[in-house]
This record gives sequence, C-alpha cells and structure tokens, in this order.
Amino acid sequence: MTVLSFDQEGVDVIYEGTEFRMEKTLIEEATEKAYPDVTDHEVLQMIEKNPSLSGEPRRITEILG
Repeated sequence: MTVLSFDQEGVDVIYEGTEFRMEKTLIEEATEKAYPDVTDHEVLQMIEKNPSLSGEPRRITEILG
C-alpha cells in the first residue's frame, strides 16, 4: 500500500516501506499542470506501475482545503 501525505510544497510518500519526498516542481513538470490542479490519482500513477485506483480522484487543492 502506498501512503501519500500532501502539503503546500509537495508530497511525502511511503511506497513498499520506502519513504521519500516528491517536490511540487517535480509533480508540475511531470503532469504539465499547476500543483493545485493535479489529482491524487495522478500522483499515485507516477509512483506505482499499475495502481489500484478507488473512489473519485481529488485535486490537491481539495485535499489541502
């Protein structure tokens, strides 16, 4: 299971027991979108090859509320 923890500057990730940080600029460059408009599903797809996506995708701006 992958755990994503979002903040204003990026995402803390725990993937298969490994913790790392994805900075906002990396996510923006990879998706070609502004950070607040990227969805949690898009971030998960950057990390996992074939993620199990459940529920509706949520934009980062909605997550940070």
